Amino acid sequence: MKEFLPAILAVALLNGYALVLILLRAPIFSTKVYRPMLWNIWLSIIPVLVLVTILISLTLAIFTGSGAVLLLIIAIGGLAWLLMLPNAAYLVTELNFSHRRDDEKVPLWYDIVLVLTLALSGVANTLLNVFLAQLVFLLIAYPNDPAPMSKPLSWVMVGIVLLLVAFGIYLGRYLRFNSWDLRKPTRFIRKLTDHFSDRSQRLEALGFTFTHAVLLGILYLLAAGPGFAALT
Repeated sequence: MKEFLPAILAVALLNGYALVLILLRAPIFSTKVYRPMLWNIWLSIIPVLVLVTILISLTLAIFTGSGAVLLLIIAIGGLAWLLMLPNAAYLVTELNFSHRRDDEKVPLWYDIVLVLTLALSGVANTLLNVFLAQLVFLLIAYPNDPAPMSKPLSWVMVGIVLLLVAFGIYLGRYLRFNSWDLRKPTRFIRKLTDHFSDRSQRLEALGFTFTHAVLLGILYLLAAGPGFAALT
């Protein structure tokens, strides 16, 4: 696992740098801290915390629980992780610079670096989550296989997850949905049905989901490829 430490450290540094830039923006340029960005960083980090909790629970269950307990942890934990994961990739939508105000004296170059760092931290968090999830899947599904990467099932899983993440970004940006809105499923379904009753909205959602999923997929191959190469 030591091969992955530099990448994990880089992701942590990217998150930390985004946080520092957000906090320094206020005192340096005499403006208010843009708190939604701080909240979004926290939401972006939560999925990997959920995933780590799942791994710890699975480890404990292997020694103390039954097969049913393992399946329950995977089902509930996996669903919670999947619902939270779009919050990480959602940070790419900060590239619209909607936080800028006309009465602020923040130079554009500073906000370009800030927003780009923030967006990249969200993408990095997403890719790290998916990589760890795929790795765990391979260990569980093919524990003794000398070439688990040759099995297409885990890559199908990655593709489905990235599509769901991209669709989640769309729901968050255009319908203002959050993961916890599912606590009111009736309201959620009604709003979803009303929105997609318009054909143009369905086409826009399809285009948004596809283009963002392809981008995440390419970046995933770029980032995860060396990691899996090290494993093999």
